[in-house]
Amino acid sequence: MRLSRFFIDAPLSLGQHELPEAQAHYIGRVLRHAAGDAVQLFDGSGREYLGELIEVGKKTVRVELREALDGLAESPLRIHLGQGLSRGERMDWAIQKATELGASEITPIVSERCEVRLKDERADKRLAHWRQVAISACEQCGRSVLPVIHPPLELSAWLQQTEADLKLVLHPIAAALQSHAKPDSLAFLIGPEGGLSDAEVDQAKGAGFHAARLGPRVLRTETAPVVALSVAQQLWGDLQG
Repeated sequence: MRLSRFFIDAPLSLGQHELPEAQAHYIGRVLRHAAGDAVQLFDGSGREYLGELIEVGKKTVRVELREALDGLAESPLRIHLGQGLSRGERMDWAIQKATELGASEITPIVSERCEVRLKDERADKRLAHWRQVAISACEQCGRSVLPVIHPPLELSAWLQQTEADLKLVLHPIAAALQSHAKPDSLAFLIGPEGGLSDAEVDQAKGAGFHAARLGPRVLRTETAPVVALSVAQQLWGDLQG
């Protein structure tokens, strides 16, 4: 049987812990775990903890953590994904898959052709939602370190502040990805549903980004990060061999 694995947003160590209310409700009332069930917890530090539920009540769940493990190694390639802000499930999908594929940072990008505009309370709610999407993806895929989900940022600001050994903007007319030398860190810029304008591509190039293509077909905004990160990890990261 697959071992249940949960992120706990608090420092963990060996010994007994009372779980936060949200996780306690999910483990006890939604999944209907019982005392004696084995669990695996992680706190985002890169460490994993094996333990056993010792109390499962209506409001309280306690666990005894008995063994500490090194978590799944993070990719040697640090990837910062600048993902054009898109609607609903498309953005969720991009964040989920980028997390599974090892992105270390994800920034939703507001550009000329974005159809979504988020402000104030709505932006805060979406950011919390995206963070939960990334947490769930980490729980599923085995990552022990959460990617940083940044608040939405205007394209010009992101271009100015993003640092990486290799910075790429996806464009259908450009050199293939594998034409670049192996970097230690990588920034990927992917446009929204309507794509980046020519002026925005030129702006990215002016900020040190190289245009790169993934193949002969134009990919949807939610498909592009899956392909881009897969190819990058295959070429330079931890999907080799």
